[in-house]
Amino acid sequence: MSGLLALLDDVAGIAKVAASSVDDVVAAAGKAGAKTAGVIIDDAAVTPKYVQGFAPARELPIIWRIARGSVFNKIVLLLPVALLLANFAPWLITPLLMIGGSYLCFEGAEKIFHALFPHGSHVIEEDMKNRDPGHLEEQKVKGAIKTDFILSAEIMTIALAAIEAPNLWMQAATLAVVGLGVTLAVYGSVALIVKMDDVGLYLAQNAPTPIGRGLGRGLVKAMPGVMKTLSIVGTAAMLWVGGSIIIHGMEVLGFGWLGHHIHDWAYAVGHSVSEQWVKAAEWIAKATMDGVFGLAWGFVLIPLATKVIAPMIGKSSSKPKTH
Repeated sequence: MSGLLALLDDVAGIAKVAASSVDDVVAAAGKAGAKTAGVIIDDAAVTPKYVQGFAPARELPIIWRIARGSVFNKIVLLLPVALLLANFAPWLITPLLMIGGSYLCFEGAEKIFHALFPHGSHVIEEDMKNRDPGHLEEQKVKGAIKTDFILSAEIMTIALAAIEAPNLWMQAATLAVVGLGVTLAVYGSVALIVKMDDVGLYLAQNAPTPIGRGLGRGLVKAMPGVMKTLSIVGTAAMLWVGGSIIIHGMEVLGFGWLGHHIHDWAYAVGHSVSEQWVKAAEWIAKATMDGVFGLAWGFVLIPLATKVIAPMIGKSSSKPKTH
């Protein structure tokens, strides 16, 4: 009997340690997740554009597919890589992030270039000509998951830097909680945004009061403008985040002159306004300058990506297989 009581006491002790570890993981995840708020907002702003133009019935399935890809990106691909790099090759993190930042700059700049000089995509045009929206959906989902990978890498890296975990397992558990929580927050918000017009239509047709029906009509009328605004915000977010990653990476690698100048200019802008607006003005000035740099860098990358990298990838992928 005494042996059984001792065993139960040991089990209770283990349970207490486990509960304490769970509390530590949740607390660390909350702290690390707060540090990634800026990139989370960017991710939520970027994603809705990938469901524009599809039938309403396909919107939630597309978001679900992207969300699954995002979980795969964070938990299966990025989490182990982040832990390995942080513990065995931390010097590789900055160059890899700069490559990801360059991709975001390219994507944002390419969208602005397309808006300034409209040109059709022969791939999309061919899909629509052949009435193959399934292939177009596949391409959109792949593009969204690819962009999510870059933003997820930034989220996981920021979270990893904010974690004060005593061991590798605590780091892994905390990163997993952050990754799943961020994915739920981002794609849950995106699902609400893209289905808001359907909610408005339902209210306009079925609400029992004139106020409810008026609210529904207002939602239906407002959503095209909201989606367009989100698309603009998403493009600006790509350039801002991408530019800031590149500038910060240059500072880490010893080329901090641009970052120092931007900091000084933002400080000057902040202190040119009234005291209660100093921090906001500084942040806006710095974000704007990071975004302008991201746009300029993206424009530099457009000919490199379209004339050199894309043809090389196309040639390598079109080589006949030998048996």
